[in-house]
Amino acid sequence: MAFTGNYTCDTFKVGLLDGTFDFGTGTTNVFKIALYTNSATLNQSTAGYTSTGEVVATGYTAGGETLTITQVPIIGAPVTGSSSDVAYISFQDATWGPITLTARGCLIYKYDGSANPAVCVLDFGSDKSTTNGTFAVQFPSPTNTSAIIRIS
Repeated sequence: MAFTGNYTCDTFKVGLLDGTFDFGTGTTNVFKIALYTNSATLNQSTAGYTSTGEVVATGYTAGGETLTITQVPIIGAPVTGSSSDVAYISFQDATWGPITLTARGCLIYKYDGSANPAVCVLDFGSDKSTTNGTFAVQFPSPTNTSAIIRIS
């Protein structure tokens, strides 16, 4: 089994400190989500996007879909939120379809055309499939206790 859990990638942790990642208003950063089969080896050491083990299906484009950052109405921080000493951000759900595919997990990464640094690996817990339907990755609400990315 290649997927063994959810991980915040080391590349993301360092990238927050060195300015690689910017989720702010007006940023030109593009974040993507790619789907993977259980043959992929993704974990906290995943440095960036890879096509190894990525889902192959008619209607699925290698590299995945572009994510839209969820807007959180906080004065002075229209893209990110902060509450109870927790900074957080989430994305709108990602969908593909109609499509037939099976995926075990996904990688969220910053698309920059070269290094494509990794943000996080998400394990779906088991293979998830759809046959000529919609495949969706649903993100949790953008709150200080449930957003997909939280820093405290």
